[in-house]
Amino acid sequence: MKRLAATVLTAVALAVFGGMGVRSQEEMKQVSSDPFPRPQRPPAVFLHDAHNAKAGIEACNECHHVYEDGKRREEESSEDRRCADCHGLADEGGRPGLRKAYHRNCRGCHLERRQGPIVCGECHRRS
Repeated sequence: MKRLAATVLTAVALAVFGGMGVRSQEEMKQVSSDPFPRPQRPPAVFLHDAHNAKAGIEACNECHHVYEDGKRREEESSEDRRCADCHGLADEGGRPGLRKAYHRNCRGCHLERRQGPIVCGECHRRS
């Protein structure tokens, strides 16, 4: 009985802690296209930590923003949520749809800093 309990506990621990690594941003290789029913392009290649190191981004809320009543909450971050948790596929009120939100956030920053990819095929690379 103890052996069965130990086996079950080990399996649960592996599932919980193993699953955490899969979802960690440190190991992110691309932006998920799962929310889109029929993606027109391959997922955007995005190596989270390498990108932030190269761009000099230290604060999560530079990209992972939170808005309340139409105003950005500078001290808050949404790094524990997916973009699709707040952005639907279509624009809703003053909130841009998911595709537009990605492009405004990523491409907008690249244009503002005058570095980084801005053309579709530079992020959405075919294998």
